[in-house]
Amino acid sequence: MKNNILRLAIVATGAVLLLIALVAWFDPARIGARLGIGAIRTLGMASLRADLGAFFATAGLLALAAGVRRAPGLLTAPLLLVALALAGRFVALAATPFESAMLPPMIAEAVMVALFASGRFLRAAP
Repeated sequence: MKNNILRLAIVATGAVLLLIALVAWFDPARIGARLGIGAIRTLGMASLRADLGAFFATAGLLALAAGVRRAPGLLTAPLLLVALALAGRFVALAATPFESAMLPPMIAEAVMVALFASGRFLRAAP
């Protein structure tokens, strides 16, 4: 039972990450605004599409595949991506003053790290 719940949570998280990637590709200004990132020129829009889209698509597709295929090894890359993003947020906390808007993404990333680590290292997702 626990394995199925964890697997479902991983698949659902992967789907949400993939949806975020689609928003990044098709409406980069929207995702940029939600994340506090603005594009000054066309290159900025292209970077939002490419960088954010690639990050979220990679994490989402691999998490989905890990859950569907019952392959915990596929969670390694999403785990690393999200853990490094969270580490970057802690660097930001050390380098800049805290703003309350910084907290929700950190919580989401911490939850994803715990979820992906559970599926990867406990081999509970498959």
